Amino acid sequence: MYSWSEDTSDWYGSGSYSYEGGDSAARAAAALKEASTGPRTYGHRTAPNPAMIDPHKRIATQSAHPIIVAVDVTGSMANWPFEIFDRLPLLYNTLSQYKDDVEICFAAIGDAGVDRWPLQVTEFAHGYDLEQQLNALYGEGGGGDAPESYGLFSWWVENHVSTPRADHPFLIVFGDAPMHPTIPRQQVEALLGDRPEGQGLLDRIFGNAPAGGSFDSRDCWRRVATKWNTWFLRRPTGRKGDDVDRQWAEALGADHVFHIDDEQRAVDYAMGLVARSWGHFEDFQTNLRARQDEHKVKAVAEKLRREGPRVLQCPSCGARIPAEASAGRYVCTYCHSTLEL
Repeated sequence: MYSWSEDTSDWYGSGSYSYEGGDSAARAAAALKEASTGPRTYGHRTAPNPAMIDPHKRIATQSAHPIIVAVDVTGSMANWPFEIFDRLPLLYNTLSQYKDDVEICFAAIGDAGVDRWPLQVTEFAHGYDLEQQLNALYGEGGGGDAPESYGLFSWWVENHVSTPRADHPFLIVFGDAPMHPTIPRQQVEALLGDRPEGQGLLDRIFGNAPAGGSFDSRDCWRRVATKWNTWFLRRPTGRKGDDVDRQWAEALGADHVFHIDDEQRAVDYAMGLVARSWGHFEDFQTNLRARQDEHKVKAVAEKLRREGPRVLQCPSCGARIPAEASAGRYVCTYCHSTLEL
């Protein structure tokens, strides 16, 4: 349904939508490439492209608004990875209207204890080049029952990703499981090619360093979250406040663990979090209304208002918005733009 074209006439929601901003010529070129290459194939692969997804690599982007989208691809996630990846054109075309330098990196997370490809990562890319990156991934569907190697991925983000022009960019993880509490040194060395320094003497004396040269996963996520606007979007499993929630809350903060009520709206919640932070929540709702009925629009919008991040800067002039500003419409003191908080 969602193509690289900016034609939205086949959307079946209760409203209408037209892309504005961004690069219309780029969308047209992407649509032509899509027409010439045929249907997407990442849902039907039997292996990844090892040269393109190797987590040994280090990646960098000069974008001021990069986004990492990571998806747990173990068996418990069922068809979720394909549903999320299938909405790539919608995700990119929508967010690139708001920030025309958006670049996206994808990651597929498994279990390093049992999977052949426990961590797959792409380069940052934009436009139709994202299709090539995404097609390199493979939904292995492995993993144990729980937990999974989310911690190994956080180590990769901390040590292998460079975003020199970005200020607290978005990192969104779709999952349903706890993380292994530690990251074994041998996994860091074998799977990522790193040679981490040993734990400090005081850490060993006072018991802060796990046995066997492992590293604490939650500590690694805490460091990542100081640089990245990090969210764990949890599919509808378990109950709010359970052990999975508590572990992720210890890593990211409870307000960055977001329960998804409707599996089909996973990408909408991610887009809404970003659009709201960038000051384009009203346009996002118009976009959603053109694709869904009013009941779903209200359900998604209300949940994002209740649990989503506050806008911290005016997207028009960059002025800081006071933390005490109440939810609703806010008029920027400097440029007089009207924002929806």
